[in-house]
Amino acid sequence: MDLWMSLQEPWAFRALIASAMVGISCGVLGCFIVLRNMALIGDALSHAVLPGVFFAFLLFGYSVIGFFIGSVLAGLLSALVITWIQQNVKAKNDAAIGIVFTAMFAIGVIGISHISKRDGVHLDVKDFLFGNMLGVSNEDLYLTIGLTIYVLINVFIFYRQLFVSTFQPVIAQTMGISVKLMHYFLMLLLSFVVVASLQTVGVILVVAMLITPASTALLLTDRLHKVVILSAFIGLISTVSGLLLAIVWNTTPGPLMAVVAAVFFFIAAFLAPKRGLVFRYLKKRKLKHEINLEDVMKQSFRLQGMNQMNFENLQARLGFSRRKLNGLLSELRNRDYFDKGQLELTEKGSAVASRLTRAHRLWETYLVNEVGLQEGQIHDDAERLEHHLSEGILDEVDEKLGFPEKDPHGSPIPERKMPERSLLQLSKNQDAQIEINQTNEYISTALWKLGLMPEEEIQVINKDEISVKVQQGDKTIEIPSKLAARIAIT
Repeated sequence: MDLWMSLQEPWAFRALIASAMVGISCGVLGCFIVLRNMALIGDALSHAVLPGVFFAFLLFGYSVIGFFIGSVLAGLLSALVITWIQQNVKAKNDAAIGIVFTAMFAIGVIGISHISKRDGVHLDVKDFLFGNMLGVSNEDLYLTIGLTIYVLINVFIFYRQLFVSTFQPVIAQTMGISVKLMHYFLMLLLSFVVVASLQTVGVILVVAMLITPASTALLLTDRLHKVVILSAFIGLISTVSGLLLAIVWNTTPGPLMAVVAAVFFFIAAFLAPKRGLVFRYLKKRKLKHEINLEDVMKQSFRLQGMNQMNFENLQARLGFSRRKLNGLLSELRNRDYFDKGQLELTEKGSAVASRLTRAHRLWETYLVNEVGLQEGQIHDDAERLEHHLSEGILDEVDEKLGFPEKDPHGSPIPERKMPERSLLQLSKNQDAQIEINQTNEYISTALWKLGLMPEEEIQVINKDEISVKVQQGDKTIEIPSKLAARIAIT
């Protein structure tokens, strides 16, 4: 079918606008549905509106407003019954949802199927299940536009309340926000969106438009306002593209809209900047490469300490092929971690290797002394974690272990970089001032716990191998010698 010619028809224009409105409203509201883990409730409400259509037809005949009122009331009734079962009957939450929505859906299908057999009745249950673009009337279009605008305005006005009650319901209650009221308010908006979607995607596929665009947006960003905007845009593109493809291929638009939305989701699942599978694979591969580089430096540091540094010994320790090891060494030379003229770590490379060795041996010591593992059980765990332990964590472990000098195997533990002038270097009765910039945050925290602030004047009043006693005003403070050696002074 010629697409351009079809779009000149009034029904196509109405269908296009209605599809766009449904995509936007479902995308916006779907964010809160997904974040609140209410996807199954959204599915339930979309099915539960059918009895409302049936009873509305009995009362008002074929009336768009009648269908709207009946559907919304049926949706709210379903939400109330689900909540009542969850709170008063010993049934699982998902079971309560399944019981209510299947019963309501069955009632609707039975009712609509029954009355559609009457002469002069133009109700087809398939139109409500899968949508009917050809049946979008002016009244349907006005209703869809009105409901979309109403939903968007309410989300904008109550965005703060929806945000807080979604992520921090306890804090929301302390702020005077009724979490229960916001839940039912969301159910009301959800009922409106479902009714707006009846003619486009139908009650079965509307859940796809509620969940898929929002899930796609959540893969692309973690800021809620951006998620809402992206979800609305993805919903818009999905519904409009699905409709255009349906016109070209002469098929039902609702299923194609759901398929297009699913395609966008899988594209994002693979290519999203932070959460996509490709990004995660590349990040994991890069991390593995960096670990290999660090392993080369660490083993080189150990071999240099034993005066056994050569290419063959390094290759034997690492288990790398000659080609791989040469490539890693070339990259380390470019980073100035290895001497370009010989197989030897530079000062910069030795500092990194020393930190890795310190991390490995400190963690082994911690596992033996604090966790109670045997020496044969600790190496692999230390090998895995040494690349991920920050300096702050290492300093905390070091302090907890009492600043050990050797690991469980008897190997020396490299010391943390010491300040040029430390408290331990002072003599008895010598005055000093605490340096503002300590070697790391842990030392600053330890000083704060002792009651010593930056730039405060102190005087050493006693000193031995175990501790240093200092006088600060009228207060005497005893500091362990190993900590005193790390405190920078001026």
